[in-house]
Amino acid sequence: MSEQRTGALSRRRLLHLGGAAAVTGLAGCTGGSTDGGSGDGGSSPDDTASVTEGDSSATSENTETGTTNDEGSLTIFHAGSLAPPFSAAEPKFEKKYDTTVNREAKGSVASTQKITEQGRTAGVLGVSDFRLIRDRVLPDYGDWYTIFTTNAMSIQYREDSPGADEISTDNWWEVLSRDDVVIGHSDPAVDPGGYRSVMTMQLGKTAFDGEKLYDDATYQKLRDNSTVPTGTETNLEGQLKSGKLDYVFYYQSISSTSELPWVKLQPEVDLSKATAKYAKHYAKAKVETDSGSFTGAPIAYGMTVPSVTETPELGAKWVEYMASDAGQQTLKDKGLQPVSPIVVPKSGEDAVPDRVMDVAEAKSSLGPLEL
Repeated sequence: MSEQRTGALSRRRLLHLGGAAAVTGLAGCTGGSTDGGSGDGGSSPDDTASVTEGDSSATSENTETGTTNDEGSLTIFHAGSLAPPFSAAEPKFEKKYDTTVNREAKGSVASTQKITEQGRTAGVLGVSDFRLIRDRVLPDYGDWYTIFTTNAMSIQYREDSPGADEISTDNWWEVLSRDDVVIGHSDPAVDPGGYRSVMTMQLGKTAFDGEKLYDDATYQKLRDNSTVPTGTETNLEGQLKSGKLDYVFYYQSISSTSELPWVKLQPEVDLSKATAKYAKHYAKAKVETDSGSFTGAPIAYGMTVPSVTETPELGAKWVEYMASDAGQQTLKDKGLQPVSPIVVPKSGEDAVPDRVMDVAEAKSSLGPLEL
């Protein structure tokens, strides 16, 4: 990193910390607030979203921290769906670098807002929609990001859910639109898994190659049967098991690593295909929330080391580790599909730490995704 770049980051950090001092007390007393991220072609979200309590991961390592970090510890704010791989990577990383990792798992939107609105700091921010970093963290709170893994939407259920003996990839909408079915998904204003669940339903009524899965009436029934009981998708499984929900929409990485049955969805609705043809189709889905407007796109997870962190070297080491063979194997083991090598935007290549750039490839786009 050049001397000029280092000086710019130092000045920005000083300005941020000066402003953060006034809100530190309040941030420590409130829960995670909602935040938004515009789609590739969508409108910018409202920066004054209401405060909503996020949902922490069940792992004991996830503890709320203040705005400072001990020299020997790394704080990570991350998406709920990243809890399984990050939890698995944590002890290996701690041993390798003789450090302590403190993770906070909430919806990606809420995780992002901890930095952009609550004045908190972390060594790493990991989100399930890289656009939240691209559009809301850069340039005021960061200078670069990487796309490091992908996912797909799916449906999970219990063996005794209504219609469980009939449901398949070919008829899931028929089962889920029945009168006696309760569908759950996370909060679209807090979690990309939530707005992607709604997008999946929208895309089913949208023509692809001249054909639709179902009509507008079926879509409306799916929405009528849907409820939003949580801010983070990882908390849905417990409610599904308890019988409060019959079916849930969330990521395939969660479904495929659970003991419960699940349904693989069509590529035209699961947001998994990073091609120009599918991206154009996905972009027809739009979700409006109190925290912003979101536009459909292929699922791509992002990570960054915020420029306001006090542990930039440790943060860069975490990104490097997740890009290594060991880190990528952990992602695969937890049902995700790693991007290999990880990708950073070519336009911001000079800001990427050397240890990250050594394991990354600089591109202007990833398939149809503008970086």
